[in-house]
Amino acid sequence: MLGWVDKLPVKPLLVVAVFFALAPFQPEPHLFEKLRMLSEGTLSRPIDIFDLFMHSFPLVLLAIRLIRIQTNK
Repeated sequence: MLGWVDKLPVKPLLVVAVFFALAPFQPEPHLFEKLRMLSEGTLSRPIDIFDLFMHSFPLVLLAIRLIRIQTNK
């Protein structure tokens, strides 16, 4: 089912994950802002929820890819 994840190259995925996690660079990365809002309980607008998923998805995908590399050895 996750065979397509095994085909993703790790280095480009790492670059995309770091870029999305830190974009925009000023004044505060969206991912950090949305995680702070989530912890404060103020993450309620649909655009904010979408931003959280959009900026964290590459990191989640990278984590899945790295876990699958470790478990397939």
